[in-house]
Amino acid sequence: MVQVYFDHNATTPLDDGVLAAMMPYMQAQFGNPSSRHGFGRIARQAVEEAREQVANAVGAHPSQVVFASGGTEANNLAIRGMSAALQPSQVVWSSVEHPCVAKTCQSLKTQGWAMRPLAVDEAGRFDLNDLAQALQVSTGLVCVMLANNETGICQDVAEVARQARAAGAWVHTDAVQALGKVRLNFAALGVHAMSLSAHKVYGPKGVGALVLDKRVELIPQMTGGGHEKGLRAGTENVPGIVGFAAACGLAIGRMEQDEQRIRLMRDELEAGVALLGGTIFGSSPQRLANTSYFCFPGIEGETLLMALDRAGFAVASGSACASGSTEPSAVLLAMGIEPELARGAIRVSLGRGNSMQQIEEFIRVLRIELERLRALSAVSVM
Repeated sequence: MVQVYFDHNATTPLDDGVLAAMMPYMQAQFGNPSSRHGFGRIARQAVEEAREQVANAVGAHPSQVVFASGGTEANNLAIRGMSAALQPSQVVWSSVEHPCVAKTCQSLKTQGWAMRPLAVDEAGRFDLNDLAQALQVSTGLVCVMLANNETGICQDVAEVARQARAAGAWVHTDAVQALGKVRLNFAALGVHAMSLSAHKVYGPKGVGALVLDKRVELIPQMTGGGHEKGLRAGTENVPGIVGFAAACGLAIGRMEQDEQRIRLMRDELEAGVALLGGTIFGSSPQRLANTSYFCFPGIEGETLLMALDRAGFAVASGSACASGSTEPSAVLLAMGIEPELARGAIRVSLGRGNSMQQIEEFIRVLRIELERLRALSAVSVM
C-alpha cells in the first residue's frame, strides 16, 4: 500500500535538488575542511558558502552561524553555553517548549538556577502578563519557541525579547519549526540566540545551526580541535551543511507559493474534521499554514493513528509514547485541555508533496474509521 505522508513537522523528505548539491561532497570532494591542502580548501569553501546562505535565510551575518548536529544540539548549546557564562539566577521557559528545551532548562536546577515555566493561554500563546511577573525576579535566561511543533501556533517572540532584554536577560528561541514556513529576521526578533534544523525544510537529518548575537558569551559544550570558531568541536559535516544551505535557499524561494497552496489544503481538512464532530486545538490565525491539531471526543488518539496508518495515512498523535507511556500532550495540558480530550489528539502536518485529492481521500477514510471505532465503543459499553 502506498502511504500518504502527513507528518512533515516530524521530518521532511530530502529534496532532489538538495541531494544533488550534497553528492559531490559525499564522494569526489571528501576533504576535511580543516586540512590545508586542496581537498581541504574545497571543503572549507563549501562550508563557508553554506554559512552565508543559511545566514541570508534568517537575516543574520555569516559570522553569527555555528553549525551543529541538529536542532537538539543547537538548543542544548545555546541553553547550556549561555547559562555557563552567567551567574545562576532564574531561567524562564514556556510551558509549550519542545522537550529538548524544557528538559535542558530544568537540568540547570543542579547548577543553582531557579525554575520558572511561563504560562500560555487556551490558544497556546504566551501569557505576557505572566512573563512580566516572572521578570520581576532577577532572570538570566529566557527560552521561548517561535512556532510550536504540535499546534503550529506562532508566538510574539519579538515582544518577549523586548521585555526580557529590558530586564537584563538573554533570550533564546527555538525556530526549528518556523524556518521555511514564515519569514525570519534574526535582528528584528531581538533574540540573542536562535536554533535551526535542516530536516524540517527538506534537507538532511543530522545537521542544524545556532545563530548568535556577537555580544553573547557562549561556553563551548564540546571541546576539541577548535572547529566553528571554538564553539563546537568536531569535523564539520560538509555534505550535510551544503544540503542545509541548499534546502534553505529552496525554502525561502518557494515559501509564499507553498504557504498559499498548503493553507488551502489545511482549511479543507479542518472543514471536514468539523463536519465529522472534531475539536480543533489552537485554531488561531497566528499559526503555521501546514499544521492542524484535532481530536474526536471519545476516540483515543493512538487508536485512531494506528487505524489511519493501516488505511495508508501517516499522521502523529498527541501522546508521549516514550517507554510505552500514553501520557497526554504536555502542550495541550498547558493550554488547559482536559487530559481525556488531550489523549485523543491527532496532528496532521502537510508538505510540498501533498495534494487536495489526498485531503479529500483522508476525510473519506477518516469518516469510515470514526464510524467503525464509535461502533466498537458503543458495543463495549453495552
